[in-house]
Amino acid sequence: MPSFDVVSTVDMQEVSNALQQTRKEVEQRYDFKGSKTEIEQEKNVIKITSESDFKVKAVVDVLQSKLIKRNINLKSLEYGKIEPAAGGAARQLITIQQGLDTDAAREVVKLIKDSKIKVQAQVQDDQVRVTGKKRDDLQAVIQALRAADFRRPLQFVNMRD
Repeated sequence: MPSFDVVSTVDMQEVSNALQQTRKEVEQRYDFKGSKTEIEQEKNVIKITSESDFKVKAVVDVLQSKLIKRNINLKSLEYGKIEPAAGGAARQLITIQQGLDTDAAREVVKLIKDSKIKVQAQVQDDQVRVTGKKRDDLQAVIQALRAADFRRPLQFVNMRD
């Protein structure tokens, strides 16, 4: 029976490369000369610390441009508030969303059921498996999911006949 999986993943190697490029650009920019700006990554969290809110926002802008060039969808980022840090600095945490949480998976399943296409959808860990008798039905589901606007990017993997 034909099937495919709906997932939401981010290539962490590309994120790491984008962070490295951002660090280099920030070191070379005139408006950051002599400022103490740090960009750190711990698993799925990016921590940006700088002297002021303005500089944190500037670093985030540079990071976003580097991520876009590396084909990382910005919908997979969740931005925390810019908060005060030690020594009068400002800090922002950016969380990278990996996988579909239960709410997002339920939204995907609900949309598939509401589309009235003859397929079954079931949540498996952090992905949704869609099975149907016809490959055309599966492709119609993919089109419906692409047309819908979810909070995060979706990928369609493991297409099987």
